[in-house]
Amino acid sequence: MRYSAILIPTLKESPVEARVVSHQLMLRAGLIRQLSSGIYTWLPLGLRVLRRVEQIVRSEMDRAGAQEVLMPAVQPAELWQESGRWGHYGKELLRLTDRHERAFCFGPTHEEVITDLVRREIRSWRQLPVNFYQIQTKFRDEIRPRFGVMRGREFLMKDAYSFDMDEAGLEQSYQQMFQAYQRIFSRCGLRFRAVEADTGAIGGASSHEFHVLASSGEDTIASCTNCPYAANVEKATAALPAAPSENDEPMQPLTEVETPGQTSIDAVSQFLAVPAQRLIKSLVVVDEAGGSHLLLLRGNDELNEVKMRLLLGNGAILPGAEQVVQQTGLPVGSLGPLHTTLPVTADLALHGGRNMVCGANRKDYHWTGVNWDRDLVVAQFADLRTVVTGDSCPRCASGTLVLDRGIEVGHVFKLGLKYSQALDATVLDANGEAHHPIMGCYGIGVSRIVAAAIEQHHDDKGIIWPVSLAPFAVILVQINAKEEEATVIAQQLYQTLQQQGVEVLWDDRDERAGVKFKDADLLGIPLQVVIGGRSLKEGMVELRQRRIGEVLSIAPDQVAATVTRLLDQLGREESAL
Repeated sequence: MRYSAILIPTLKESPVEARVVSHQLMLRAGLIRQLSSGIYTWLPLGLRVLRRVEQIVRSEMDRAGAQEVLMPAVQPAELWQESGRWGHYGKELLRLTDRHERAFCFGPTHEEVITDLVRREIRSWRQLPVNFYQIQTKFRDEIRPRFGVMRGREFLMKDAYSFDMDEAGLEQSYQQMFQAYQRIFSRCGLRFRAVEADTGAIGGASSHEFHVLASSGEDTIASCTNCPYAANVEKATAALPAAPSENDEPMQPLTEVETPGQTSIDAVSQFLAVPAQRLIKSLVVVDEAGGSHLLLLRGNDELNEVKMRLLLGNGAILPGAEQVVQQTGLPVGSLGPLHTTLPVTADLALHGGRNMVCGANRKDYHWTGVNWDRDLVVAQFADLRTVVTGDSCPRCASGTLVLDRGIEVGHVFKLGLKYSQALDATVLDANGEAHHPIMGCYGIGVSRIVAAAIEQHHDDKGIIWPVSLAPFAVILVQINAKEEEATVIAQQLYQTLQQQGVEVLWDDRDERAGVKFKDADLLGIPLQVVIGGRSLKEGMVELRQRRIGEVLSIAPDQVAATVTRLLDQLGREESAL
C-alpha cells in the first residue's frame, strides 16, 4: 500500500480529551476517530490491526472446536424477560421499540439468544458437547465512557457459549477455552495473567479473567510470589493471621475510655497508642431489602464491596454518614458491636483477636480490652476485606501477595444451568429423559486488545506493534520522493516484499524526511527500511527495528531475506513474552 493512497490522518499533539496512552496514540496515529461519546469510527490503519486480532481469535477458536455463528445484534425483550434480566440488567442495556411498539434491546451479550437457538435446534445428547462463537458488535450504555476504545459504549467482542450434559463435560469445555485464550494472548504478543474473578451480572458458578499487565489498567490483581495463585482484587483472599494464644497475651479487662474528638481510625490509634490493626472498624451497611447490618473489620483493612454484595445481595450499599446517624441514632466514629441490635458479621481476620478496641456506641467513648467470646459474639464470620501487598498467600505456605494493575481483555465463566433452566432448553439423554444442558460462556474484547497492546507496547515516540498485530510488517521510508534512483529501488523492494507475502507500506509522500521518520515511529510498524541520503550514495539502504532501534546497513538485494528472518525472530520472541 502506498502512503499517498491510504487515509492516515496523523496528529502532532495529543487531543485534550485523551487521558491514557492508548487513546492518545490511537488518535495521533490515525487509527480511530470519535463519532459520539464512547463510539468510534475505525480508520483504515486501525481496522487492519483490528482484523489481525480477529484472525488470531478466529483461528484459535476454530482450533479448539468451536463453531462460528452470527447472531442478531438487536434482541427481543421477551427473551430477556424469560431469563429475568430485562428488569435486572440496569441502564447499561440500550432499550428500543420498533414501529409496532414492541420492545427490543441492542445486545450487550448473547446468553439468551444462543440458549434460544439451542432449545430449538439441539435435541439429543448425541449433539453435545457443542460450542458456538461469534465476533460481533456489542453496545453497553456506560455511564462514563472513557479511555477511548478501552471502555467505549460500542465495541467488538468475541463471545462463545458451550453446552454440555454434565459438570465433567463443562470442565473439559472450560479448560479447552482457557487454553485457547492463553494461545490467543500469547500470539498477540501480550504479557498477561489469568486470575480468579467475580462472575458479575452474567452470573455463574466460577470464572477467570485474563488481564494484560499495564500501569494504566482499571483493575487490580493479586498474585502470589511463590505459586500460580492469582485473582482479581475483588475476589482475592489471603491466609488468615495466626490467632494469639492465651500464653502469648493475657486478656485485659473490658474498659470504657473517653476519646474526646477522636472519630477516625488513625486518630483513635494515635490517641490510645494502639496499632490500627487492633481497632475494630464498624460499618453500617443497608441490604437490598432495606435492612441494616453491622460489618466489622480490622482498623487497617478496607471493606471489599464486591464481597459485601455477595454476602448481602447486589443491592447492598454503604449509606452516607447522615443516613447512618438517622438509622442508628449513633454518631459516626463511635459505632461498635457491643450491645448493638443490628446483626453483626465480622471479617475472618478478626477471628481470635485479643484486646481489641471498638466504639462504645456513645460519642467520644471507646471500649478497650475487647476479646472474642468473652465480650463479643457475632452472628457469623466472613471474608470481607480487600487484600493488600504482603498478605500471605491462601494457597501455599510460603508465598506473599503482590498487587499489579491489569486491563481485562478476556473472561471465561462456568454459567451452569442459569440460562438453560430459565429458558427451559432441554436435551434428551441416552434413556430419553430430558435434561437442561450445562453452559459455559467465554468472552474476549477484540477492540480492547488493540488498546491494551498499545498500553503495553509504546515509547515516547509512539506505538511499537507486536509483529502479529502490526497493520504492516514493513514501512519503506523514501527520503526524497522525487529522487529517481530512490524511487526505482523503493519500487523494486515494494514488489519483492509483496511477492514474498510481506505486507508493506511505502511512504511515497512528498514530505520532509523528519516528518516521515516521526510518522514511521508513531505508527509503530516493526521494521523500517530507509531509502536515500548517504546510504543510497554508498549503494546501501538502512533497516531499522522499531522496538530496539537497531540499524543495519545492507544492500538492497539483501533486504527481503533479512526482513523475513527478522520478522520470524520477532514473532517468536513476542509469543514467548
